Amino acid sequence: MVFKALSDPTRRRVLELLKARPMSAGELSAHFDVSKPTMSAHFAVLREADLVASEKRGKSIVYQLKMSVLEEALLGFTTAFGWELQDARADKRNTRKQKRVTE
Repeated sequence: MVFKALSDPTRRRVLELLKARPMSAGELSAHFDVSKPTMSAHFAVLREADLVASEKRGKSIVYQLKMSVLEEALLGFTTAFGWELQDARADKRNTRKQKRVTE
């Protein structure tokens, strides 16, 4: 499901926009020249793939990127092709542990 969501350029651009900060559906839609129902369908695919979280705030729906899900999907993809990538999260944890030990 994640790769289906990532296969569309509009959905990839939505994820890029959400990297900066959470945004409402209206704010996101303003970046695209498509109808509201089309954008709603894109948001639904991203939610179904668990790449974004949505929260109702008054009359608006605010979307937020779920980076850990995206990271895991991309790491799984690279592993399937035999590419060796370091897990950045593990590297950060190890760096923090080493700093505590040396302090």
